[in-house]
Amino acid sequence: MDRMSETRGVVLDIEGMTCASCVARVEKRLRAVPGVEAAVNLATESARVFAPEGVDGERLVEAVRSAGYDARVRSDDAAPREAHGGHEHASHGPGDGGHSHDVEDARGATPLRTRLIVSGILAVPVLALSMLMPLQFPGWEWVALVLATPVVLWGGWPFHRATFANARHGAMTMDTLITLGTLAALLWSAWAAATGGHVYVEVAAVVTVFLLLGRFIEQRSKRRAGAALRALMELGADEVTLASADGRDGETVPVERLRTGDLFVVRPGERVAADGVIVSGDAAVDSSMITGESAPVHAGPGEDVTGGTIATDGRLIVRATAVGSATRLAHMARLVEDAQAGKGRVQRLADRISAVFVPAVIALSILTLVVWLLAGGGVDAALTAAIAVVIIACPCALGLATPVAILVGTGRGAQLGVLVTGPEAIETAGRIDTVVLDKTGTVTRGRMTVDAVVPAEGTTREELMALAAAAESGSQHPIARAIVAAADDARVATDFRSHAGRGITARVDGREVFAGSLSFARERGARISEDIARAAEEAAGTVVVVGWPASRETAPTARGVLVVADTVRDDSAEAVASLRRLGVDVVLLTGDNERVAQDVAGRVGIDRVVAGASPEDKIAHIRELQANGHRVAMVGDGINDSAALAAADLGIAMGGGTDAARHASDVTLVRESLAAVGDAVRLSRRMMSIIRGNLFWAFGYNVAAIPLAALGLLNPMIAGAAMAFSSVFVVLNSLRLRAFH
Repeated sequence: MDRMSETRGVVLDIEGMTCASCVARVEKRLRAVPGVEAAVNLATESARVFAPEGVDGERLVEAVRSAGYDARVRSDDAAPREAHGGHEHASHGPGDGGHSHDVEDARGATPLRTRLIVSGILAVPVLALSMLMPLQFPGWEWVALVLATPVVLWGGWPFHRATFANARHGAMTMDTLITLGTLAALLWSAWAAATGGHVYVEVAAVVTVFLLLGRFIEQRSKRRAGAALRALMELGADEVTLASADGRDGETVPVERLRTGDLFVVRPGERVAADGVIVSGDAAVDSSMITGESAPVHAGPGEDVTGGTIATDGRLIVRATAVGSATRLAHMARLVEDAQAGKGRVQRLADRISAVFVPAVIALSILTLVVWLLAGGGVDAALTAAIAVVIIACPCALGLATPVAILVGTGRGAQLGVLVTGPEAIETAGRIDTVVLDKTGTVTRGRMTVDAVVPAEGTTREELMALAAAAESGSQHPIARAIVAAADDARVATDFRSHAGRGITARVDGREVFAGSLSFARERGARISEDIARAAEEAAGTVVVVGWPASRETAPTARGVLVVADTVRDDSAEAVASLRRLGVDVVLLTGDNERVAQDVAGRVGIDRVVAGASPEDKIAHIRELQANGHRVAMVGDGINDSAALAAADLGIAMGGGTDAARHASDVTLVRESLAAVGDAVRLSRRMMSIIRGNLFWAFGYNVAAIPLAALGLLNPMIAGAAMAFSSVFVVLNSLRLRAFH
């Protein structure tokens, strides 16, 4: 806390990062500023920086620029950018009509899709002319060279630009080898065409297209954190009706004009505009986005309400206690952003290999040239061997190892109802050992149904349900709809009255029927037997006490209890058992009360239960598990789960859940089945196994082939063919994922 009091948080939007090594370089330069701590997120192209008061934003921007990237300080009121959605090249989130062609080059104006399509069209005839002898005609080499040149220079410009930018700062990445390999192949082919030698210009063109495809897939898969934050903030009201001192409706104004201490009106069905305290009125408030409770809860004078919640019935006068960025909803948005700030730090295996591999290959190529010259092999032989080393090492297979496996695996996952966002999620899912499940909408269906009917002595089940359903038919409350749906006998009710947050009354068949909480029954002066009181107090669900007076009596009598609950999904128990067979521990983490949570956990076989958890409590519990060395996956579907989904090592959102939950997650389950969680873990583990195999082959191939090239046993043409074969092997190995079950 002392550090926080002496430092301030700054968010930088960064442009130009393409890989994990970029992230490490930016973090290193930022942390070189005295007193600065920084966490850089590749997915959101941003950095969250804690800097001493004496360090201004411009100094932080200069530190980023010294690493070869551009940056700007995000203003306090600016919305977080989506991945690759800076002010120069905005990309669109899933909800605003964005398409793949909006994925743009880092710090460039040309979309990657355009480069990929144009380069692919030009590379096809180059490949055909080079590989099919019947198509070759006098001078075909020059035609192929003319077609391949824009592919290598313009199509491969994103790689070349990164190479030159890194070179200015003394850094080498996979982009460096791509540039050296493709340019060497192009220049060698130009020299060979001029001297009558054999050209292999197709190597340069096809490698460029393959790598563009890999980069395009990678860019598409990056998480768009801004969409999650927008989904949260859109829950807030746009307008608010101010209230006069006597409680009457006043002027309707934009919510931005609301100030702390103002009185405002919340009508039935409206969202609460800001955090506040109820001054007058009663209502059932749907707080599921905050608490995870599946049923609305009663709120009356003196009680707190949260901005973004909904008053399902009743009219409220609320005094604002927190507005704008100070509300709990805005705080939840910040929790999501802060949690996601750590998500981009998983190092990609290919980047870790290339950190050592790239400079070693360049050094070996130079050494090969020098040794051949000193050995008297001649300039031609020396250049041939040196270029062969670079070409054989050009990381086509290494660059394709991850994105092609992701493309095939995620496509197969989509067929199985599992959407995986990208390589970081896959790598993390392979090491998950604990799955934390939300209850409502995850283990349960998220829809209220009548779970139990307990009639009093002398009352039949049919009569109790018929009169309760008739009385509730005038209400749109979720509990009322569940009771009406469960009844077989449809009767007509009159004189319907809603007592906000407590219950309802209506006249059915000449009798005044009430239905509501146990306290509401007592408020009505109803006579309640010990059996009915015990059933109401011990029920694991929302209790509705139903009663009516007998003939010639003025006081009503409680005739029975209806227990309304969120039903457990049919496959939840088997899904939990399946996860345990995978060696994964399962925890139920919910905002519902202890009794309901234990009841649901008992039905599905979960031993560890944490109930009554707020969004902050959920994050704290997940971080406690992580601190104890566990790799945690969080499964949820609601707004209240979004921050926890982002904080977990792996966030898994149920497909029927909210936009905020889906955008904050790494995996989305399209089908509303908890069994898909096990499928997601299995698929991710299988994908990671394939990726490791691809990387092992790509790296092993280089280790074996580079010495042959250095010894002059591989000319550039054979080197290019061998490199192409390694790429084909990686693709074929990745295609095995299509058979995943």
